[in-house]
Amino acid sequence: MQTRPVQMTDVIYNAAEQCFEALVTVHDSDGSRKYACSINAPISTSFADAATGLRKQAERRHANHGGMFSELQFQSAALRGGRQRFDPKTWLAHIASLSGLRAA
Repeated sequence: MQTRPVQMTDVIYNAAEQCFEALVTVHDSDGSRKYACSINAPISTSFADAATGLRKQAERRHANHGGMFSELQFQSAALRGGRQRFDPKTWLAHIASLSGLRAA
Protein backbone atom coordinates (compact mmCIF):
# COMPACT_ATOMS: atom_id res chain seq x y z
CA MET A 1 0.00 0.00 0.00
CA GLN A 2 1.35 3.41 -0.98
CA THR A 3 1.81 6.02 1.75
CA ARG A 4 -0.23 9.20 1.26
CA PRO A 5 -0.69 12.24 3.49
CA VAL A 6 -3.75 11.72 5.69
CA GLN A 7 -5.61 14.28 7.80
CA MET A 8 -8.25 13.45 10.44
CA THR A 9 -10.83 15.90 11.75
CA ASP A 10 -13.78 15.64 14.12
CA VAL A 11 -12.72 12.39 15.81
CA ILE A 12 -15.46 11.44 18.24
CA TYR A 13 -16.60 8.41 20.20
CA ASN A 14 -20.22 7.45 19.49
CA ALA A 15 -21.36 5.79 22.72
CA ALA A 16 -24.69 4.65 21.25
CA GLU A 17 -22.95 2.69 18.48
CA GLN A 18 -19.78 1.99 20.53
CA CYS A 19 -17.48 3.16 17.76
CA PHE A 20 -14.96 5.87 16.91
CA GLU A 21 -15.94 8.13 14.00
CA ALA A 22 -13.97 10.68 12.01
CA LEU A 23 -13.81 12.59 8.76
CA VAL A 24 -10.56 11.43 7.14
CA THR A 25 -8.99 13.30 4.19
CA VAL A 26 -6.55 11.41 1.95
CA HIS A 27 -4.38 13.70 -0.17
CA ASP A 28 -3.12 12.41 -3.51
CA SER A 29 -1.26 13.85 -6.49
CA ASP A 30 -4.50 14.56 -8.38
CA GLY A 31 -6.52 15.96 -5.47
CA SER A 32 -7.95 14.93 -2.14
CA ARG A 33 -10.88 12.82 -1.02
CA LYS A 34 -12.77 12.88 2.27
CA TYR A 35 -14.20 9.71 3.80
CA ALA A 36 -16.56 9.34 6.75
CA CYS A 37 -14.94 6.47 8.65
CA SER A 38 -16.07 4.44 11.64
CA ILE A 39 -14.47 1.59 13.60
CA ASN A 40 -16.10 -0.52 16.30
CA ALA A 41 -14.05 -0.27 19.48
CA PRO A 42 -14.64 0.12 23.21
CA ILE A 43 -14.23 3.52 24.82
CA SER A 44 -11.10 2.25 26.59
CA THR A 45 -9.25 2.02 23.25
CA SER A 46 -6.32 4.42 23.07
CA PHE A 47 -6.62 7.37 20.72
CA ALA A 48 -3.51 6.23 18.79
CA ASP A 49 -5.05 2.79 18.10
CA ALA A 50 -8.37 4.33 17.06
CA ALA A 51 -6.62 6.82 14.77
CA THR A 52 -4.61 4.00 13.17
CA GLY A 53 -7.79 2.04 12.47
CA LEU A 54 -9.58 5.06 10.99
CA ARG A 55 -6.57 5.89 8.81
CA LYS A 56 -6.30 2.31 7.52
CA GLN A 57 -10.01 2.25 6.67
CA ALA A 58 -9.72 5.51 4.70
CA GLU A 59 -6.59 4.37 2.83
CA ARG A 60 -8.24 1.04 1.95
CA ARG A 61 -11.36 2.80 0.63
CA HIS A 62 -9.17 5.28 -1.27
CA ALA A 63 -7.17 2.48 -2.93
CA ASN A 64 -10.31 0.56 -3.95
CA HIS A 65 -12.31 3.67 -4.96
CA GLY A 66 -15.19 2.28 -2.91
CA GLY A 67 -17.91 3.79 -0.81
CA MET A 68 -19.11 7.35 -0.61
CA PHE A 69 -16.59 10.19 -0.60
CA SER A 70 -16.22 13.90 -1.21
CA GLU A 71 -13.60 14.89 -3.78
CA LEU A 72 -11.62 18.03 -4.49
CA GLN A 73 -9.59 17.93 -7.71
CA PHE A 74 -6.75 20.27 -8.56
CA GLN A 75 -7.35 22.22 -11.76
CA SER A 76 -5.40 24.87 -13.55
CA ALA A 77 -7.06 28.17 -14.31
CA ALA A 78 -8.66 28.30 -17.73
CA LEU A 79 -8.88 31.28 -20.04
CA ARG A 80 -12.18 33.10 -19.82
CA GLY A 81 -13.53 32.58 -23.34
CA GLY A 82 -10.35 33.86 -24.98
CA ARG A 83 -10.82 37.35 -23.54
CA GLN A 84 -7.94 39.37 -22.19
CA ARG A 85 -7.62 40.00 -18.47
CA PHE A 86 -9.43 43.13 -17.26
CA ASP A 87 -7.07 45.94 -16.27
CA PRO A 88 -8.92 48.73 -14.42
CA LYS A 89 -6.11 51.30 -14.85
CA THR A 90 -6.15 50.92 -18.63
CA TRP A 91 -9.94 51.10 -18.65
CA LEU A 92 -9.97 54.32 -16.59
CA ALA A 93 -7.29 55.89 -18.79
CA HIS A 94 -9.42 55.08 -21.84
CA ILE A 95 -12.54 56.63 -20.24
CA ALA A 96 -10.60 59.78 -19.26
CA SER A 97 -9.33 60.19 -22.81
CA LEU A 98 -12.82 60.22 -24.36
CA SER A 99 -13.87 63.68 -25.48
CA GLY A 100 -17.29 65.21 -24.84
CA LEU A 101 -18.30 62.67 -22.21
CA ARG A 102 -17.25 64.57 -19.13
CA ALA A 103 -19.65 65.27 -16.29
CA ALA A 104 -20.59 68.88 -15.58
